[in-house]
Amino acid sequence: MKPYKFILSGGGTGGHIYPAVAIADELKSRYPDAEFLFVGASDRMEMDKVPQAGYKIKGLWISGIQRKLTLRNLAFPLKLMSSLLRSRKIVNTFKPDAVIGTGGFASGPLLQVASSKGVPSLIQEQNSFPGITNKLLGKKVNTICVAYDGLEKFFPKEKLRLTGNPIRKDLLQVKHKQIEGKDAFKLKHNKQTLLILGGSLGARRINELIEANMSFFETQSIQVIWQCGKLYYNQYKHYNDMPCVQVHAFLNHMDLAYAAADVIISRAGAISVSELCIVAKPVIFVPSPNVAEDHQTKNAQSVADKNAAILIREKDLDTEFQKAFLELMSNADKQNELSKNIEALALVNATNAIVDEVEKLLKSSSLSI
Repeated sequence: MKPYKFILSGGGTGGHIYPAVAIADELKSRYPDAEFLFVGASDRMEMDKVPQAGYKIKGLWISGIQRKLTLRNLAFPLKLMSSLLRSRKIVNTFKPDAVIGTGGFASGPLLQVASSKGVPSLIQEQNSFPGITNKLLGKKVNTICVAYDGLEKFFPKEKLRLTGNPIRKDLLQVKHKQIEGKDAFKLKHNKQTLLILGGSLGARRINELIEANMSFFETQSIQVIWQCGKLYYNQYKHYNDMPCVQVHAFLNHMDLAYAAADVIISRAGAISVSELCIVAKPVIFVPSPNVAEDHQTKNAQSVADKNAAILIREKDLDTEFQKAFLELMSNADKQNELSKNIEALALVNATNAIVDEVEKLLKSSSLSI
C-alpha cells in the first residue's frame, strides 16, 4: 500500500497554525512514511512557522473581508478566484488521501476544492463561536471536530465530534522542564517569573498594562518574559535594557517559556486556554472584548468559575490588577490551588481523538473504492 498523503490548512494566527502542526505530528507518528503539505496565506506567519516545525508549505493569495468598507475588500473576489484556482492545482498535483482544516482564510478555498472533488475532509473548530470560514465549510466537509458543546446551532449535528483542542506534544512535559526553562531564558532561579502572552500578533491593552506596571514589577523583584507580539515589538523592545525584563516579538520555544513561568498573564483564546490547562500554572486571564460573541470572556469565565484561574476584564485592569497580582504572587497556597484546579480541566487526548477521526475517514474512503 502506498504511503498516505495529507494536506493541512490553517493560519493567520498561532491559534490556527499550532493545532494543525499538532495534528500533523500525531499523523506522522502513526504513519512515518506519510507525505505532508501545508497550505496557508502567502503573507501570514504560517509561511515561517510551519517550515520551522519541519513541514513544507505553499501559500495562497488570500485575506479576509474587512468589516469596514476598504480598498482591500475590492480585491477580495480576485484573491478568492486566484486561491480557488491555485488550490485546485495543489489538490490535483498532490493527490491527498485526506485534507484537514484548522481555520483561517487559506483553509476556505483549499477545503472547498478538496471536498468538492470528494477528498475526505475534516475541520477542527477551536472556539465556542466558529469563524466564518469554518461555518461555510461545515456544510461541505465530512467531519467537524469541536472543543465545546452546543455547536449544533452552527454545524450539522451528525458531523460533530467533541474532541477538545489539539495541543503540541512538547507541552505535555512542561512540569519537568522548569530548570531547563529558567536556564534557557537566563533567569535567576530564586526569583519569581511572570510570563505575559497577548497572542501571536500581540494585545494592545495587555501591553499597555505591562508598560504601566514596569516599576511595580521591579519593586516586587519579579522577572518578566513579555511576548508583546510582532506588531508592537519596535514600540517596547527598549525595555530589554532593564535587567529583569525580556521583550519578545514571538516565543518559538513555548514549552520552555511556560516551564520558566511561575505566573502567567494571557488572553483567553481557545487554544491558549487549552494549553494553559495542560501547563497547569497560575493564570490571570485578560480576555479580548473585541471578538465575536465575546467568546474569550466566556472561555475565561468557564475556567474562573471553577476556581482555576483569575479573570480580570480590560475595563477593570486599572483598579483591580495590582491588588489581584500581589495577592497571587504572595500566596503559595493560592498558586497551588489554581494550578491543581486548571490541570483538572485539561483534555490531554484531544490530538489523538482528532487523528482517530481522520483514520475513520481514511477507512471509509478505502471501503468505498
